[in-house]
Amino acid sequence: MTLAQDPFLAERNVSRETESRLLAFADLIQKWTQKINLISKGSAQDVWDRHILDSVQIYDLAPKGFSLWLDIGSGGGLPGVVVAALAAQFAPNARIAMIESDQRKAAFLRTALRELGLEGEVLAKRIDGVGPMAADVLSARALAPLDHLLKFAERHLRPGGTAIFPKGKAAEQEIADARTNWLFNIEKHASMTDADARILAIKDINRV
Repeated sequence: MTLAQDPFLAERNVSRETESRLLAFADLIQKWTQKINLISKGSAQDVWDRHILDSVQIYDLAPKGFSLWLDIGSGGGLPGVVVAALAAQFAPNARIAMIESDQRKAAFLRTALRELGLEGEVLAKRIDGVGPMAADVLSARALAPLDHLLKFAERHLRPGGTAIFPKGKAAEQEIADARTNWLFNIEKHASMTDADARILAIKDINRV
C-alpha cells in the first residue's frame, strides 16, 4: 500500500517524498524490531495502521506554527520520527526533539533520521534529567499514566503549550486520577485507528 492509496493520508495532501519516507520508516521499524524491542511482535505485521497512521493523527492535533515539538520516551520513533517526516513538509522551520534513555533505541532514532534524510535531535537521557525544553508541543505514546505524564509536561512545555497523549480504554480513569493532583484544560478526540482509544490534547497544566 502507498499513501496515495490510503484515504486517511491522501486527504492530508502528503507529498510523494513524505510518502516514501514513511514507508521506509515502517520498513526500518520491522527490521530493527527483530533485534531490539521497538514495538510488540504482535503488532509488527500491522505497523502501518497501528503505528504509522496512529502517529499521523497525533500530528493532526498540534497547533499550527509550532517551533519546537518534543517527543518523550520516543522508543521506536512513534510519533517522533513520523512527526519529523510530516514537519519536513508542513512545518520546515520547526525543530523536532526526542528524548529516549535506552541507548539502543536512541541509536535507532538517529539511524532513522539519517537514513530518511530528516532533521531532528535525539537526547539519550532520562526525561527528568534534561533541562526544561520550553516546547510548544509535547507528545508521548504508550509511556506512562496521565498523572505521571503531566509531571513531564509541566517541566518541558512552555506556558501556553499543548501536550498530546493517545490513551486507550482506561482514558477516563486516568483523567480522573490525574485531576487529584493537577488542574488542566483538556480536549478529547476519537482515535481514527482504534475505536476504544482517545487522543488527549491538554493545556494550562498546573498543580492542585
